[in-house]
Amino acid sequence: MGKKGDLSNFEQINVSRALALAGAFNFLVSAAKACLLPFFTLYLRHLGITPTETGLVMGTKHAITLVWSPFTGLLAKHYNKRRVLINSCLVVSATVAMVIPLIPPANVHRLSCNNSISLVSPTQSSTDRNQIKSSLTSTANLKSTHSSDMSMEVPNTSRETKNRTSVPKVQTIRKRKSNVGLQGNFNKPSKLIDNNFDSLKVMDNHHQLFFLILIAVSVLMVTLAPVEWTADDGLFEYLDFADASDRYSNSKTWSLIGAAFGVGGCGVLVSQLSCLLATETPRSVVHFVCFSIMALGTVPVASFLPFYLNKKRTKPEGLVKGLQLVRGSVRALLCAITILLVGIVISTVENFLLWEMQDNESNELQMGLSLALGLICQVSFPLFVVKISKILSSGRVLVLAAAMVAVQSFYFSFLWGPWAVLPAQILNTLSFGGLWWAVQVQCDDIATPGTERSVTRVYNALSFDLGRSLGSVIGGVAVQKVGIAWVFRGAAFGLIIWCFVLVLLQVKAPRQRRINYSRLLAADASEASESDSEQERDWLDKAMEEQ
Repeated sequence: MGKKGDLSNFEQINVSRALALAGAFNFLVSAAKACLLPFFTLYLRHLGITPTETGLVMGTKHAITLVWSPFTGLLAKHYNKRRVLINSCLVVSATVAMVIPLIPPANVHRLSCNNSISLVSPTQSSTDRNQIKSSLTSTANLKSTHSSDMSMEVPNTSRETKNRTSVPKVQTIRKRKSNVGLQGNFNKPSKLIDNNFDSLKVMDNHHQLFFLILIAVSVLMVTLAPVEWTADDGLFEYLDFADASDRYSNSKTWSLIGAAFGVGGCGVLVSQLSCLLATETPRSVVHFVCFSIMALGTVPVASFLPFYLNKKRTKPEGLVKGLQLVRGSVRALLCAITILLVGIVISTVENFLLWEMQDNESNELQMGLSLALGLICQVSFPLFVVKISKILSSGRVLVLAAAMVAVQSFYFSFLWGPWAVLPAQILNTLSFGGLWWAVQVQCDDIATPGTERSVTRVYNALSFDLGRSLGSVIGGVAVQKVGIAWVFRGAAFGLIIWCFVLVLLQVKAPRQRRINYSRLLAADASEASESDSEQERDWLDKAMEEQ
């Protein structure tokens, strides 16, 4: 019992206790992340980060998760330091999250108390610019009558604002240091933007802010990415040792519930606070505080997580085998391409949906409750899975789910009010819930014994990490050029085209009959028992004859 890999710290295996701890851990970690990450692009906008730079930051975040999570998970498993890694990452990530708000803004543009934008940014379409012009007028009237209610000063003169709104192709004018050589020349904003990345020898305030944010987010994800991956490995191997691994999937439901609690609760809390908590301290800092509190609150639960080190599974061939299985099936490849494209579209929507809602006078209350509703609807999909599976095959559900994602993206491009996003969030039952049910069925069809989790992780990496990393970068560049609304419409159009192509390819793809390995094993066991009983009867007959 004292050897490495044995359950030396547990007198007996308690599956119910392990599942309860796993559910609590997944709930708290997801709640902590939901307090901050969904609102982070909105915070970047507050600081003056452009859409292209926002896409780079978010793309870096997903890329780090893609590479760093499995690498640190293997190291923690090899040295049997899972609990140390998880607790250390939670504490360090909470500390880093409290450092990010200390980075000063670039003073590119500020937001007023009602969240209306004080400057016209390059992310807005013509209709959005008309809305912003009207909001600027109302903001000016409010400032003259209720100056105490304003959260932040609008540092730009009316002449500068007039110049910005009169430019046909709107550009965000950045304040530069005197050594950059602008000297008040605002007639060539496109030339300034083209020269932003020509050289890093001259670093102005804006680019200093961007690189500081990029470094801080990278450090945050380096510490946060290994937490769920490492805990998932240890808990699954513990339950697998107890022959209860099939029950671990139920604890994942608590991740969605925790995310809904975190994003909804934090959104409601922030919306009830004053716009300025202290001198030059916006209320958006509360998102970082909530994340740190929830992350530190997860440490006691993580300290009691039951882990088991299975030496036979320390080899890293699992993901490689999963990739081989996905590559070896045409339908599995089509499913992989679909969720990759869906991940690209989803990342664009997630990064800039709150920007679009903010332009339509939504605050953190509407944002948080809308996102929470979408997560709750996703949790409700198992209630309808029996009826849906009788009507549609998993391949058709995959097509339907991808089409629902496209419909949501198209709908988001026509928001007209603070609560207009709610009807589309209800579609998460089919879009996200149906998508991952179809993916799980595909995993079960191609997986061999012992590779189920590896295949599932391959699909998760394609959508959550690789797809969203690519989508963040592409979406940021596109929003910078044509605006949020047109990017949402273009993404929806492209995904709908793929849905039609997917239906045609599924018809031509060969059908792979699912092999039920559990029945084969049971059949082998029954045949072995029958042969043993026959041998026993033969031995008994011989003994009786000799007598």
